[in-house]
Parts: sequence; structure tokens; C-alpha cells
Amino acid sequence: MRIGLLGTGPWAHMVHAPVLAAHDGLEFAGVWGRRPDAAKELADAHGVRAYDDVDTLLAEVDAVAVALPPDVQAELAVRAAGAGRHLLLDKPVATTVAGARAVERAVREAGVASVVFFTTRFLPEPQAWIAEQAAAEGWFTGHAQWLGAVFSGEGHPFATPWRREKGALWDVGPHALSVLLPVLGEVRRVAAAVRGPGDTVQVVLDHTGGASSTLTLSLTAPPGASGTAVEVRGAAGVARLPESGAGAAAALGRAADALCAAARGERPHACDAAFGLRVTEVLAEAEALLGDGVG
Repeated sequence: MRIGLLGTGPWAHMVHAPVLAAHDGLEFAGVWGRRPDAAKELADAHGVRAYDDVDTLLAEVDAVAVALPPDVQAELAVRAAGAGRHLLLDKPVATTVAGARAVERAVREAGVASVVFFTTRFLPEPQAWIAEQAAAEGWFTGHAQWLGAVFSGEGHPFATPWRREKGALWDVGPHALSVLLPVLGEVRRVAAAVRGPGDTVQVVLDHTGGASSTLTLSLTAPPGASGTAVEVRGAAGVARLPESGAGAAAALGRAADALCAAARGERPHACDAAFGLRVTEVLAEAEALLGDGVG
């Protein structure tokens, strides 16, 4: 499957381009970016074509991987799906419900495959843990902490404008939801959302199965306090999300495997555009409770 890359930022350089170039099931066809010079630099590094026009790239590939800010991604994903191209998207799909809904509708109407790269869902040990806990019954409560130090120092590669604008809720909130939703069930309502220091937010969720959960999210944690932890408690006892020995590149490779399988007509992956829409809806509900701004 010929695949093009949309985006030239740090994630595209560090993860997307190397993974697409090395993947046995893909032919890495080229790169498009909003900065042509950056697209040429990244394309040259992998011996592929740099495209000045995104529609020309779409005409010459079977699929696209997107490494762009979410609302730029949403617009281009709709165009790509309309052109019949399968989609390997980043999270969040968009930062508005309307944007995510447009992507989901375009994917559904075009009949193309979609996979949203919620990193944790494609790591082997967490993936197995999520499946095991989802099969258990009687969960009472859960808690997810996703604490990063992106804005706690100088020069972090992911201290990008969109993350500075939207904060932890939209950057790491999708990761937390991608773990809790399959285990605790659909969110019936966002019961509360409050601010902490910096861009830190705490969110309380009411799940349809009767469980409640809390999220603590930050990109401004002190470096020594950063890290990820997920715990669920219920009739089966206490279960904690395991760490994985694999990194983001291995996870993206597995997400690309899932896209190839879905494109062949196999069962759609659970992390598709429809799931991406649902995550966006929950985050937008939390954002509405928080009010405007991230600080």
C-alpha cells in the first residue's frame, strides 16, 4: 500500500517517517508539509518525493499518515477520505466536535479504513491489559494520571503552538480516555472538570456501567513528577496498567499493521475515526465545564 505523510514536525521526523519507510506492508511514497523546505528536507532523508501540492500527493497514494496539528489534520483528513484514501490519523482527531464529526462522516461515506494513533492502545503489554480488564465485570472506579513536563523547561521538541493553546486536556487527555473507555465503558456525562497549576486539569467521568473515573492531566508537571499511571478497582480487585518495553515507533508500526488489515477488508480497528469522534466529544464536554483558556 502506497502511503504519503502529511506533516514535517518533530513527530514526523522522529517517528512517522522512519516507521513508514521501514514498514514491510507499506511503500513510503512521499511527504507534504505546510513548509515546502521542511518537506524537502524530510523527504530527502528517506529518499522519497517532496510534494508541493497535497492533492497531487493524494492522487498518487492509497493512504496517508498525518502528523499535523489536530484541526489542520481534520480538514485534510476529510479531503483525503473524499479522494478514497485510507487514514492513519494522530490523536486528537480534531479539537472541535464539528471537525471530528466531519472526519468520521467522510470516512464512513467514502468507505475507507481509518486508524487513530492512540499510542498506548498499540503497545503490546498495555493492549493485552486493556483487553483483560475489559472482559472483567464489576469495575467500581478508575483513575488515570498523564503528567508531562513539556512546558516545565526550555526547548522541549513537543512544546508546539497547538499544545500551548489547547493544553494537556487535548494532548494527553485522549491517551487517558483511550485506556479507560474500553475498560469502564461509555461516558454518560462529564461530571466535573477543574483547573490545577499551569495547564493541569482534573476531570470526573460518569460511565454508563455505573463506574466513575478521574483523570489528572498536565503538560506542566515538574520533571520529577512526570509519568503515567492508570488504576482500576472493582470486584476483580485492583489492576494497574503495565509499562511497555516498546516505544512510540513500535506502536506506530502496529497501528500501520491495523490500517493495512482494515484496508484489506478485515474487521475495523476499535481505534477508528468513530472512536476518535467519541473521544473528542468527551473532551469538548470537559472543556465547556472549564471555560475558555488553558491557564
